[in-house]
Amino acid sequence: MNVCPAGHDTTATDYCDVCGIVMPAGGSDPGDVTGTLPVTPAAAPDTTSCPHCSAANPPNALFCEACGYDFTTGTLPRPLNPLDVSSPSADPAPEAPAAPAASAAPADANPAPPLADAWVAEVWIDPDWYADQKSTDPLPSPGLPTVVPLKHTSVLIGRASRSRNITPDIDLSSDNGISRRHAQLTTDGTRWFVEDLGSSNGTYVGSSVGPLPSTPVPPGQKQEIASDDRVYVGAWTRIVVRRATDGEF
Repeated sequence: MNVCPAGHDTTATDYCDVCGIVMPAGGSDPGDVTGTLPVTPAAAPDTTSCPHCSAANPPNALFCEACGYDFTTGTLPRPLNPLDVSSPSADPAPEAPAAPAASAAPADANPAPPLADAWVAEVWIDPDWYADQKSTDPLPSPGLPTVVPLKHTSVLIGRASRSRNITPDIDLSSDNGISRRHAQLTTDGTRWFVEDLGSSNGTYVGSSVGPLPSTPVPPGQKQEIASDDRVYVGAWTRIVVRRATDGEF
């Protein structure tokens, strides 16, 4: 009589006639049941849990696919207000000035951490982008860019609105093709990313050479901006993000 690795008495020498397990060569010790069983090593985790919303993400994800949490800097994008996605036209009526609250902080103060290094955004009026968009608004006179200092790791691009308490870090109120909360720039200190916040006319990223971009950045997805890339928004606006030079801060 033989004993299989699972402890069954059997007369078989190849497979246990009780449970079907393979019989070891030369018999087995009935007291050592687990010694002959294969051991499967624990698999490495294939997801990373978001500390903000607990959603599962790929282990090498830069941002949470559910809530936009930045795994590199530990910050969240400012929430999108559904009322902030405006049409290409201006507000239907002028906004009355709001009385400021005494000793109150700005309603839309940027909560993101400050930047350790000095960066700026060049805001250009681009006639080629204007012609491609076929806007009916008159094109402002192109010239030198407006240089906007970037002070935080998360930067809002849009048009200001006192009634909605929207104060973009890059205020493009002169371009009616831009939504109130149009897009957001974020950085890990070295690389910059752009995310469309559900704008009416989209956000585009293109190289400094070659044709103008024709495919918008999918809303809610962050796309890295290479050193020679340009961000196109609205009817005529082109944005270039670069390190600041001496005297620009």
